[in-house]
Amino acid sequence: MTMTETSQNAPLNLLATCPKGIEGLLADELAALGATPGKTTVAGVYFTASQATAYRVCLWSRLANRVILLLAREPMIETPEQLRDAVARIAWTQHLSVGKTLAVDFHGRSDHIRHTRFGAQTVKDGVVDSLQLAGQERPSIDTKLPDLRLYAHLHRANLTLGIDLSGDSLHRRGYRRDVGHAPLKENLAAALLVRAGWPERAKAGEPLIDPLCGSGTLLIEAALMAADQAPNLDRERFGFKGWSGHDEAIWLELRREAQARASIGRKRCKNQLLGFDQSPAALSAAKTNAMRAGIPALITLHGQSLGQLTRPEALTETSGLLITNPPYGERLGELPELVRLYSQLGEKAKALFPGWTLALFTGNPDLGHRLGLRAHKQYALKNGALDAKLLLMDIGVQAVTPEGQADTQDAGVSQKAVSNVSENAQMFANRLAKNQKRLKKWLKQSGESCYRVYDADMPEFALAVDRYGDRVHVQEYAAPSSVNPAQAQKRLFDALEVLPEALGVDSSKVYIKRRERQAGSAQYQKREASGERFEVREGEARLWVNLRDYLDTGLFLDHRPVRRMLGEMAHGKRFLNLFCYTATATVQAALGGASDSVSVDMSNTYLEWAKDNFALNKLDPRLHRVTRDDCFQWLETANAEFDLIFMDPPTFSNSKKMRDTLDVQRDHPRLVELAMARLAPGGTLVFSNNQRRFKLDEALSERYAVEEITSRTFDPDFQRRTNLHHVFLLRHRD
Repeated sequence: MTMTETSQNAPLNLLATCPKGIEGLLADELAALGATPGKTTVAGVYFTASQATAYRVCLWSRLANRVILLLAREPMIETPEQLRDAVARIAWTQHLSVGKTLAVDFHGRSDHIRHTRFGAQTVKDGVVDSLQLAGQERPSIDTKLPDLRLYAHLHRANLTLGIDLSGDSLHRRGYRRDVGHAPLKENLAAALLVRAGWPERAKAGEPLIDPLCGSGTLLIEAALMAADQAPNLDRERFGFKGWSGHDEAIWLELRREAQARASIGRKRCKNQLLGFDQSPAALSAAKTNAMRAGIPALITLHGQSLGQLTRPEALTETSGLLITNPPYGERLGELPELVRLYSQLGEKAKALFPGWTLALFTGNPDLGHRLGLRAHKQYALKNGALDAKLLLMDIGVQAVTPEGQADTQDAGVSQKAVSNVSENAQMFANRLAKNQKRLKKWLKQSGESCYRVYDADMPEFALAVDRYGDRVHVQEYAAPSSVNPAQAQKRLFDALEVLPEALGVDSSKVYIKRRERQAGSAQYQKREASGERFEVREGEARLWVNLRDYLDTGLFLDHRPVRRMLGEMAHGKRFLNLFCYTATATVQAALGGASDSVSVDMSNTYLEWAKDNFALNKLDPRLHRVTRDDCFQWLETANAEFDLIFMDPPTFSNSKKMRDTLDVQRDHPRLVELAMARLAPGGTLVFSNNQRRFKLDEALSERYAVEEITSRTFDPDFQRRTNLHHVFLLRHRD
């Protein structure tokens, strides 16, 4: 069906597109601007309007992405020929003047049209056919700044074709150029404000605060609403300017009206709009953006972190809007800081802004629950491709004590005093403190700075918690399928909330990973690429650890006594380290006086790490060498002898770098035989593994002198879980 205008005053058929989830809001906005909304579709609203109203929508819509003048809606379009013919039936001379440039935005596909570029080319060919048939020369193509931008959408053989009157997405207001990290789009920010009731609150003179304002998008959109300023008043280009049907007089009148309203609105606006952020770069961007938007005087910015947030003395209103878009924690490693951030946001809201409303936009509603406030409304939205929710919460007025002081303490209060943590979470915190106290004497005597504090002591909290100096490494054991995922997530968040205070560390120095059974080379693969490593000490050794990037940290803490023993045994001996990982055992052996060493592993990553550990301890690389190889193959071809061998194979591996799979229970007899063939008379093989139910092959005990020393290889921090590893000493019989 081709849509043509019978007269200049006839209503235009239009489509306004928008972010998913705000179609209803957009329909209401279109009606308020004088249009007649029709059918709502996914991320769009069809409507009719006069030309003047269509221009008004382009100028005033705070929610739309694009405004499309519909020229045709054709069914049964599947082939390129059908698409080209449908486009060619439009009288393009009515829309595109001679010498004007053209661009086509094509969306969708069919069985015959599978690429958007091909679809756009086919639409362009149809336009050219129509123009040439009418005797008009073919237009030039300009994909960046065309005079006329066409919109074509093909879905389930239905073609929607029109002219993009906006020219570029209307969310690009022009005030934001330095967008920073993961910015909130302007029209989505406006939608959040509408959902939170800000237009009505602004008219009532209420204040608005964004405690994590970033580059200021929420603040600026709020200021534009409060000042009655059209969001696209300063926009440089609109798509309708290159349309042959454009009426400049109508446009200029609408623009003059909007300029007058903005001038009056900025003067009348008395709302307090405050933004807080700890990042100087973010605040600088927010200030610059506010200036470009023409409302710098309406916004006040403060350089404060959430922990430093205080209520300005001049802010005396008993009601207002606290609105923010905090980080979501898309990666597991971000959670420790974010759990504390959301909890702190709830604390601050209740302590400083009783009687206000908190509007929180988050892609992680489970974090939103850490606020300790109940959402009376929530709206499902999209932030780009990410599912997100807007949570609206009334901040209750705190009960007052006889002395006139609120129950909730002031901003400097400790986390423990104000957090609404569960009873189980408090028990977990108590257990951490108890374990830390139990280890105090041993830590003072040993001087160790890397140790285990907690290892699934309580069934509700299936975590391993290790300290590395002033940092904490948390490993979450994956919950079995019988455990409700939401409940497991809540318990994890509970633990992360109380852990920093219980151990006296900053939440920014807590690192978390999920521990699951690994296959092949999974343990070697990076989780992140921060390169964030730091030095720790173990006895005389200096070692590099990385708590962020890999599943393992570079230092197996439960093997500390074994490494200590190797250092004591190594003086003057030739040392071999098989499955060496980051060669921390080699470092201890070398510092203990080993004459030379060879360390074998398949991973380049960990061998480079080993070299760095050697360099950190000033070990001579000519005496202490690393070799990349499958340990089976290396042992089969080696001809050197060693006085001391340490072998700690993985429980299971099917790495592609290996010739066969490795199962330590199945394969250890062959491994031990190969290692013993390289052991000099009078030498010792220290054989270790982490298979919980491991049983040494009886034939090995018959052939060699075997001593199991497992019970002697656990320091006090691991004595609760003495099945973490097994250690054997093997020697040749005389």
